[in-house]
Amino acid sequence: MISQDLMKILACPLCKCKLAPATAGDGLLCPGCALIYPIRKGIPVMLPDEALAAKRDKAPDNAR
Repeated sequence: MISQDLMKILACPLCKCKLAPATAGDGLLCPGCALIYPIRKGIPVMLPDEALAAKRDKAPDNAR
């Protein structure tokens, strides 16, 4: 678990957006880039090359 103090200062290294915990709890989500930075042994890995693309749910075609 990442401390709240650290979460306040962490930002995406690419777009500088604030990060949020990923829903699976295994990474930090950048809403701007749609990337998930992994957390390994309790340490966030803030390297763009290590980040994974976040899955985005597609809205149904009939939803408006």
